[in-house]
Amino acid sequence: MPNDKPHSDRRPLAYLNSNFLNSPDARALRILAEYLEPFSHFRRENIRDTVVFFGSARLREDGPMGHYYQDARTLARMVTEWARQYTNNTHRFVVCTGGGPGIMEAANRGAADAGGKTIGLNIGLPFEQLPNGYITPELSFEFHYFFMRKLWFAYLAKALVVFPGGFGTLDEMMEILTLTQTQKLAKKVTILLYGSKYWREIINFEALVRHGTISSSDLELFRYADDPQTAFEILRVDLQKYALQPEPELPAIAKSRHPAKPPGA
Repeated sequence: MPNDKPHSDRRPLAYLNSNFLNSPDARALRILAEYLEPFSHFRRENIRDTVVFFGSARLREDGPMGHYYQDARTLARMVTEWARQYTNNTHRFVVCTGGGPGIMEAANRGAADAGGKTIGLNIGLPFEQLPNGYITPELSFEFHYFFMRKLWFAYLAKALVVFPGGFGTLDEMMEILTLTQTQKLAKKVTILLYGSKYWREIINFEALVRHGTISSSDLELFRYADDPQTAFEILRVDLQKYALQPEPELPAIAKSRHPAKPPGA
């Protein structure tokens, strides 16, 4: 018998079915989408690598710790201005943040001050986390899954600057420290803790050595800085030493059936 159902009553194609795509059965597709969409944008915008800024969403420009906001803005501007000399077919050492307010806004703002591209990897939260207005529109992303957002923090990063922050900042910092300690990153990543007084009070790394839970050599995985100029010099020297060597560019989607392999995968 002929199908006399009205066209509007037919089931939508699976990839257009929002009920299915938002169901538990399609979770793997949603995870894959949070990998592939940023990947395609980075390729289109010719982003080769990043300098990631972590820090609290609660540190405001006019607040009691506002000097950290100003320092993050200044440092991001300095990095972006310096990196411009290496921009050819790709953009090098692009400032990348979690996309929200506070320190994240400051770093995106500093990169924008210098006229550079800047990335925001935002995540939907019940409070605090809305995209700031300084992110390059084509490089502003919204994530649902924390672990996919973390992958993109690590994927292109050549350096990490960690400003004072709370649970989220600690979580992100420890993730990168663990990947570095266990040699799961197939590259050198400079890790810089900004604000030595804050970090020495918050985390007693020496006590971890004393109790035997980390090695004394693990203290060499990171360094401290307390002003933008010192931080910039550490980044400049390390990036010139470890990151300025020929690397293959991300392949075009049309030329490769599979996305590039994440570092250390």
